[in-house]
Parts: sequence; structure tokens; C-alpha cells
Amino acid sequence: SRKTLSSCKEALGNLMVHFQSYLHGGTSSLLSTLPTLIVFPVYKTVFRQQIHNTSVHKAVAQLYREGPVKLYRGVAPPLVMRTLNGTLLFGLQDTLLRQLPLSSQNVISAKALPALAGFGAGVVEAMVFTPFERVQNVLQNSQNDSRLPSLKSVLLRLKAEGMALGYYRAFLPIAARNAFGSSLYFGLKGPVCVAVAEQGLSPMASSFISGTVISMAVSLTLYPLSVLVANMQAQVGGDVKGVIACWALLWKSRNRSLALLYRGGSMVILRSCITWGLTTAIYDRQEKRSG
Repeated sequence: SRKTLSSCKEALGNLMVHFQSYLHGGTSSLLSTLPTLIVFPVYKTVFRQQIHNTSVHKAVAQLYREGPVKLYRGVAPPLVMRTLNGTLLFGLQDTLLRQLPLSSQNVISAKALPALAGFGAGVVEAMVFTPFERVQNVLQNSQNDSRLPSLKSVLLRLKAEGMALGYYRAFLPIAARNAFGSSLYFGLKGPVCVAVAEQGLSPMASSFISGTVISMAVSLTLYPLSVLVANMQAQVGGDVKGVIACWALLWKSRNRSLALLYRGGSMVILRSCITWGLTTAIYDRQEKRSG
């Protein structure tokens, strides 16, 4: 009947609207893959600073001694993560955002809904991508090169460790970092973009600048959690400690100094400026074209 056909068309239309946010998120992240490749040495330098508590000069010298072949060891997981991360993060946040008003009417302010949806998307993101981050951190730690020389050897060793100590090591700090980071990003994205656009900039430039500013703020705020995760995940086997014990050990190793804890923070800003600025600009442009 016409009514049934109309209902089917409406359902298909709604499905396509939901699918677009996943598609646009994945596309924007895929297009930012090239900058990820370019800045990967920067990321690896930051990682070495987080693990070994060294200066930029010493971290770069260490990578130089290891040679160009090992420079990109561990690049595969972040490349896969970048594309899948954007697909899941933007798509799931949009899906949750569409569902929240139905269940939270008169309870939560409409302005807070994007942040709440971002929080939920961040938790799911942590569940999906913690294993990727674990593999990446093991591969980037030069101390694992001799006994875990290949990706296959790393995967087999982590499987033998069990889920909690293997692939999902440091899940709690990752979940906290991703949930709060996504909440801040999506909560601030709209207001910051509007404020920047009021300065007379083009929509593309406004999106790029807003993505850069927000990711800079988020990265710096949550940087200590990233340092904790890197230190918890870089090692395989040995004396396994919990989150609180690892944090206490990390804080002590940094001489209880925020300056030492934030080593590499400036490079995180550089990386965020490139990747999240581009991702935000491309995503917003696709959304406006399809809107």
C-alpha cells in the first residue's frame, strides 16, 4: 500500500541520515591520514619522552641512532585507528545525540546534550580501540625490539597475557581520557566555532581553528592520563601494578614535578593542530554539503 511504501521510504531516509555521520567521520579521518604519517616521528618523540623522561634533544638522538627503518615501527595501529576512530566517534556521537532528547527531556539542558553524547561515544571508543593503542605502545618501545621483533610476535604475546593484562591493559585511564576528551570536544565545538565565525572568517577556516583550539585545550588538560597510559602499556610482563600504583610510581619518577610530567606537551599541541583541525574542517564541510 501507499502508506507502507511511504513508511519504508521514511525509514530508509532516516537510516541514510544516521549513516552519513559515520561516513563523514570516517572520510574526514581518512583524509587526515597523510598528516598522521608526516607527524608520526613527532608522536614517537613524544612517546619516548613519556616513557624515558628525556628531553626532546635526547629523544630525537635516540630515534636517529635507531635509524629510519625503525622510525616508523608501530605506525600501522594509529593509521587504522585514525580512520576507524573518526567513523565511530562522530557517528556514534550523532546517533546518541538523536536519541538523548527522547529520554532526557526536561532533565538535561539541550546545550549539554552534545557533551553528554560525546561522553558516551568516548567510552565506546575506549572499548574498541584500547587493544590498538596497546599494540602501538608495545611496538614503539625500543626495549621490546629484541624479544618482540614483529607485529605477529606482539599479538601472540598479548594474547597469552590474557585480556585484562594483555590487550586491555590501562583500560580505565583510557576510558576516562577518551570519555572526558570527547565530551569536551563535542561540548565546545559548536560554541567555539560560532565565536570564531563571528570574527568574519570563512566556515572552513572557522571549523579548522575551532578544532585546533579545542583539541589543544583537551590534549593539555588530559596529557597526564596519556603519559600514564603510555607507561602502563609500553611494557609486557614483569611486575604488573594497578592504576593507582602506576600513577604513584610515575609521579615519583618525575620528581613530583608538573613540568617534567608535561614533557612533550608542546609536541602534542602541534600534532593536535594538524590532525584535529583538519578532521573538524573536513567533517563540518561534508555535513553542510549534505545538509
